Amino acid sequence: MDNDIKKVRKAIEQRKKMRGLPSGGETTKQMLPSIPGEEEKHGYYSVFTNHEEVSSRNNRAVTSIALKGILSAMLFFGTALLWQADTTLLQKPREWTSQVMKNEFPFAKVNVWYKETFGRPLSLSPEPEPVLETNEDQAMALPVNGNITETFQTNGTGIMITPKETANVTSIQEGVVIFAGNDKETNKTVTVQHADGTVTNYGNLSSIDVHLYQFIAGNQQIGSFTPEADNETVFFSIEKNNDYVDPVQVIQVDELP
Repeated sequence: MDNDIKKVRKAIEQRKKMRGLPSGGETTKQMLPSIPGEEEKHGYYSVFTNHEEVSSRNNRAVTSIALKGILSAMLFFGTALLWQADTTLLQKPREWTSQVMKNEFPFAKVNVWYKETFGRPLSLSPEPEPVLETNEDQAMALPVNGNITETFQTNGTGIMITPKETANVTSIQEGVVIFAGNDKETNKTVTVQHADGTVTNYGNLSSIDVHLYQFIAGNQQIGSFTPEADNETVFFSIEKNNDYVDPVQVIQVDELP
């Protein structure tokens, strides 16, 4: 009888080994069949995440954010210390920082270098800007046809041009738009930065046809003007080294009527 029981147990052990099941006192976790997800229904295998790996990634992300926060705080307090410290040693760095913060980035010069290097303008907008053909030898003209009814000597900043009818307003030379919107003094205004370091302003416009940081060609339309009872003139000015210059001295224009 004992021999028969031993034979039966031995046969059971052999069958378990053939089926890959644990034998004897070994225990195993019961694997329950899971309900297939949407991805499994379409033939994709389930992805089992290693929790230790996820935890490691999260720890690295937290460390990176903390490090960036510490560096930002150091930069902030370092700049504050630079401005508060009253020493001659920090005078030059303070002047350089102040000058950099006041000056506009030279987009136009960078654009000229980019065109000479790669053959097309640099694009900062989501859609590529068209390649603009310009004639460097073309003489500059007033941005809009009309008579000068107020000179630079009168207001000290620019000139007032009075068109007789609705007209297009164009840039006097190629450059980059660094402002396009409402100005408290000249209402709808476009400001263009040029590669030679000058900045031109076109104010009192009826509409604006360009956007911020757009690269434009010389004589390209930037807006339009329609004379109205409360707005009969287009404002135009030229800045060089943060000072206004007389546009009549730069552009050949007709004298006052």
